Amino acid sequence: MIGMSSLTLVIPFALPPHALARDLLSSLNLPALAKLVARARRVERILNPAFNACLPHERWLSGHQGDNSPPLAHTLMAALGGSLASGSWFIVQPVHLHVARDHLVLTDHRHLSLNDQEGQGLFQAVQPLFAEQNLELVYGNAHYWFVRADAWSDFRTCSPDAVCGHNIDVWQPKGNAARDWRRLHNEVQMLWHQHALNLEREDRGDLRVNALWLWGASDHEQTSIGSQLLTRLIAQGCEASSPHQDWRLIDALTPLALAEDWSGWLQQMQQLEDNHIAPAQEQLITGELDEIRLVFSDGQRLDLWSARRSSMRKFWVSPSLSRLAS
Repeated sequence: MIGMSSLTLVIPFALPPHALARDLLSSLNLPALAKLVARARRVERILNPAFNACLPHERWLSGHQGDNSPPLAHTLMAALGGSLASGSWFIVQPVHLHVARDHLVLTDHRHLSLNDQEGQGLFQAVQPLFAEQNLELVYGNAHYWFVRADAWSDFRTCSPDAVCGHNIDVWQPKGNAARDWRRLHNEVQMLWHQHALNLEREDRGDLRVNALWLWGASDHEQTSIGSQLLTRLIAQGCEASSPHQDWRLIDALTPLALAEDWSGWLQQMQQLEDNHIAPAQEQLITGELDEIRLVFSDGQRLDLWSARRSSMRKFWVSPSLSRLAS
């Protein structure tokens, strides 16, 4: 049990990709992190198989073991100030698909700036299509809607961050009623193709909203700290904390890693050192904290490190970031 004297920092994509790890780590000057990682104990490692339905940090935070997206629909709706009835509910997310050479690729949803007026307009346009299939569609905000579909409870769906930048064919919802979803989704795409809101967005250089992404099915609200952090992050931005401030989820690296912007990644790692890691290490040294837990991941693996006050007294262990590459 983590007490008030422990701090858990969850930082997705703080692990550099293997192919670039040596070059990236040699470009960093992060003395606090280098000391913590070199002297900490690695408590856990999780390895994701290829084409997994969610990213390692999403799986770890939600405590979800199956090959499916985290069951967050009810918890996300609660984070947005609403509530969902019983049954199987999915998150429905307006997204942009771009055309590659011979397939469609999901664009990072963070690049899709949608205001509430646009979100409401697009929602109202497609709500009758869902109603025709006896599906209840609920508006959360411009970026997150919800649909009750009990007949789809066997669907395997994937989180948008796990799919971002990939050919969507491998990641589409799969289940007994997958054809029904594809048919409905095609109708939505046709309706939105010449929708006035999309034409206006195109005229001002914004991405068109040309698809929906279905994921996150749940039948009840998740109450774990990790699930709450994950849904607060999704609903509110790039950082979320637990009510007692002993857990902190910082997602500033994810869009940079997904875009393979390694220059931006290096700059952001320095900011994380200055704003989060160095102050936490100082609290550990002075005794305000008894333990710092670092949860670092990339697209395929997650490492959990534990550094206690006694760890900082290992003067014979030289600070180094090299363990982040192993």
